[in-house]
Amino acid sequence: MKNKKFYITTPLYYVNASPHIGHSYTTIAADTLARYMRKSLGESRVFLLTGTDEHGQKIQKAAEEAGLNPLEFADKVVLKFKDLWKDLNISYNDFIRTTQERHTSFVGKVLDILYQKGDIYESKYEGWYCTPCESFWTESQVAPANLCPDCKRAVERITESNYFFRLEKYQGWLISHIENNPDFVRPQFRHNEVLSFLKLNKLTDLCISRPKERLSWGIPLPFSRGHVTYVWFDALINYISAVGEFDGKGRYQSGWWPADVQLIGKDILRQHAIYWPIMLKALDIEPPRTVFAHGWWLIADTKMSKSRGNVVSPIEMARKFGVDAYRYFLLRDVPFGLDGNFSEESIIKRLNGDLANDLGNLVYRTLTMIEKYYDGNIPPESNIENVQGKKIKEKMKLLSGELSIQLAAGSDFNFSASLERIWELINMANKYVEDTKPWNLAKENKKEELEAFIRLLVDVIREVADKLYPFMPQTAGLILEQLGKDKVKKGGPLFPRIDIKKTNP
Repeated sequence: MKNKKFYITTPLYYVNASPHIGHSYTTIAADTLARYMRKSLGESRVFLLTGTDEHGQKIQKAAEEAGLNPLEFADKVVLKFKDLWKDLNISYNDFIRTTQERHTSFVGKVLDILYQKGDIYESKYEGWYCTPCESFWTESQVAPANLCPDCKRAVERITESNYFFRLEKYQGWLISHIENNPDFVRPQFRHNEVLSFLKLNKLTDLCISRPKERLSWGIPLPFSRGHVTYVWFDALINYISAVGEFDGKGRYQSGWWPADVQLIGKDILRQHAIYWPIMLKALDIEPPRTVFAHGWWLIADTKMSKSRGNVVSPIEMARKFGVDAYRYFLLRDVPFGLDGNFSEESIIKRLNGDLANDLGNLVYRTLTMIEKYYDGNIPPESNIENVQGKKIKEKMKLLSGELSIQLAAGSDFNFSASLERIWELINMANKYVEDTKPWNLAKENKKEELEAFIRLLVDVIREVADKLYPFMPQTAGLILEQLGKDKVKKGGPLFPRIDIKKTNP
C-alpha cells in the first residue's frame, strides 16, 4: 500500500442529547474501516479518533434545563457515548472532548496564529441569527419568511461586534484543490455538489466568535476576553489537536496528519468541505485526503427527530437483535453514501435470511457433520477434483482483492457490496452441500471424497470469519472459537431465527 499509516475520524458528536442511530452508523462504519486497515497495515499504523463536541448555546441551554452547569451536563452525556461505543465494539484509539485542556489550549494557539496573520479580524455584524443551529445567515438565505435555511425555524435579527475568519480569501484555492483532487470529497455527487456551490456563490467570511454576555460557554478568544469561540470553529480543530502540536515557530507537527478518511453525515458537509480545508490552508497545514459524506437513516422516508418522536435508540436495537446483527444491517442494507429506511422488520429480514439461514446454517451444519463423521476432529487438507469445489477455491482466492476494490482509500467504501461478495462465497458453499449430499457419500463409504468435501467447507468458514471480522468482530471470533484449530467445539446456532408473529402479535 502507498500509505504507511491510516488515520480515520468520526465527527465530534454534540452532547445536547443522547446518541442516536446516526451517531452509531458513522462510528460503526469508521470502526469497520479501521479494523480492515489494521489487518493489512498492522495495529500500530491505524488510528481511529472519535469524541464529543461540548461547547455552544445548545449545551448551555440543555444544562440549564437539567439544573447542571455545562461541564457537569457534558460529563453525564459523554458517559452515554462511551458506554455505547463499548457495547457496539468500537475500537477507537482516542476519544477527544472539546473541554479537555489539550484541545482548548490548542484552539487558542490556532486563533493566535490566524489573528497575527491577519486572517481573523474584528467587525460589526448586523443580520439574522439561528440559535438552534448557532449560525448567522444573510438576508437572501432566510428570505422570504425569515426562517433558518437549515432547520426551518425562526431567526432573530441581531447587531453585535464579532471576529471573522477570511473564507473568501481562499475560495479560489479551494475550487482548484477540489478540481485537482477528485477524492477529496466523496461520493462523487457530493464532490460535484460542493464544487457547484463554490462556483455559483461568493463565500462570506465566517463569524467565529460570540459575545460572552450572550454565550459564556465556550473557549475564550486569546485576543478578546469578551468573546468565546464559535462552536464549529472550535470543534473542527479536534482532528489536528488530538494528533499533533505546534512547534515554537507555529508549524504543525504530527505523525498522523493528514487524515486519510474523515467520515461525516451529509448535513455537515459544508463545514467539513469548505470551512475546514480553508482553516487548514490558512494554517499552512495539508487538507485531509478524503471527506466522505454518508446519507441518513429515515423512518418511512422521513428524517428522524425528537419532535417527531421517531428517534431510534442504537442500544435498544443492539440489545434486541444483537450487536453484530445491528452492525450487519446498517452496513449491508444500503450503499454507503445514500439514504436508507430503517425498520425493525428490515433487521429481522436480514437476521433470519442472511445471518441465520445462510451464515449460521453453513457453520452449524458443517460442525455437525464433523462431529458425526469424524468425532469432532477436522479432516486434513485434501485435493478437490470436482468443478464446483474448484470454483469455490477460486472464489476464496479472489475475495481479498474484491474487498480491496470496495474498501481501499479513494473508493466509495461500499460496505454493502463487500458483504455481498462475502455472501457469494457463503451461498456457493451452501449450494455445494445441497448438490453434493454428503450423507450419501458417507453411506457409500466414499471416504476421500467426504474428507475433501468437509475440509473445503472448513476452509470456507475460516475464510468467511477472517473477512467478516472488520464488519462483525464478535461473530468472527465465535465462528473461529467453535471451529477450533484441530477439533470443533460446536455451540448453539450463531443467529437464532426470530419469529415475526411473536415479535408483532
